[in-house]
Amino acid sequence: MQVVIIGAGFGGLACAHGLGGTSAEVTLIDKQNHHLFQPLLYQVATAALSPADIAQPVRWLVRRHNNIRVLMDEVVGLDLDEKQVRLSSGGIEPYDILVIATGSGYSYFGHDEWAQFAPGLKTIEDARALRGRLRRAFELAELTDDPDRRNALMTSVIVGGGPTGVEMAGAIAELCRWTLAGEFRRIDPTKARVLLIEAGSRILAGFPEELSAYAMQELARLGVTVLLDERVTDVRAEGVFVGDQFIAAGTLVWAAGVQASPAAAWLKLDTGRSGHVPVNADLSVRGLDNVYVLGDTAQFMQDGKPLPGLAQVAKQQGEYLGKALRRHIESGAPMPAFRFHNRGNTAVIGRHAAVFDFGKRRMKGRLAWLLWAIIHIYLLIGFQNRMLVAIQWLWRYFTGARGARLISGPLHEEMMRTERGKEVSRRSPKAASG
Repeated sequence: MQVVIIGAGFGGLACAHGLGGTSAEVTLIDKQNHHLFQPLLYQVATAALSPADIAQPVRWLVRRHNNIRVLMDEVVGLDLDEKQVRLSSGGIEPYDILVIATGSGYSYFGHDEWAQFAPGLKTIEDARALRGRLRRAFELAELTDDPDRRNALMTSVIVGGGPTGVEMAGAIAELCRWTLAGEFRRIDPTKARVLLIEAGSRILAGFPEELSAYAMQELARLGVTVLLDERVTDVRAEGVFVGDQFIAAGTLVWAAGVQASPAAAWLKLDTGRSGHVPVNADLSVRGLDNVYVLGDTAQFMQDGKPLPGLAQVAKQQGEYLGKALRRHIESGAPMPAFRFHNRGNTAVIGRHAAVFDFGKRRMKGRLAWLLWAIIHIYLLIGFQNRMLVAIQWLWRYFTGARGARLISGPLHEEMMRTERGKEVSRRSPKAASG
């Protein structure tokens, strides 16, 4: 029995562990060689953690299971008739059972060209690039003699008021007001602007209103300006248009809209713009034998509502599917229905401020932040040197100290590109209003 799992995220890795030690030959395919703890990726982008703190080689994580083989390759398509997975390297992997756990990416609502100016936050490369852009903007602000340009460079805009956008806005505000304070001579980082733009009527729309209101209050305390009921209409290298108003910015972050991986196209399914694949109660794809989809890629309905794209959903689905397939392969047991058990939805706004939604119960403030910290440290226990990582992370978080804040690449080239964009930035507001 050959089982192919595409994706080594929370769901794919949990499923692989469930099949470890069975008679099945399991092949785990991912275009990266590491498993990434995405919930803390924003802290890598703001230099609170290093990439090694939240990533671990996939081969090391499954090393004790001799029946699991890892391939670092990218899937480009499927042959459903021949039951084969086609890889970018030209290789072909046959399967008897296929599990797709390829996650999701950000949707730019038909404007994919915006991604080069306002990157999302899904990979270590995204976090590193964003960290470099953020730090570089302050270095350029220190160099320029133009006050307007300086203010623009010291402005950060985050698009999207979900958990990622809120956490990112709070982290950038803390970085400016505490970590960078006193490091420069011509600029004052504590006066940097951080704007969070949300098209809806409130941030953290998936949380109860009282928790959204608390998050707004805490962001304001950190100096973050939140713009509600405002839609970004254009994104450029020099800033964003909100309606007809141009906001010049040195750092742009995209945290709005989600679309699933290309799995639906591989399966020849018309799922609309979101790309989520409808699945049955056992996570199998309707109309296809022995093909399962889980995590952010799947559209799983529970109690009349689709499950949210959360790490805990993907992990629970992966654990369920690994155990269910194990019993099915070993004894022919039927696949039971999956049921998600909510462990609580959370978002951290800043130091000592977080929100937790457990459904009937809610929590906010310092106690919620402490619980958030404990849970995230607990979830990191599968990583090498976990105690060292936990102590290091807590030290940085409590003291405000940050890790690697280095800038790689010639600063001169970035300065030249910035200078060329000055005139565009100055003309843009006039063009928008006229």
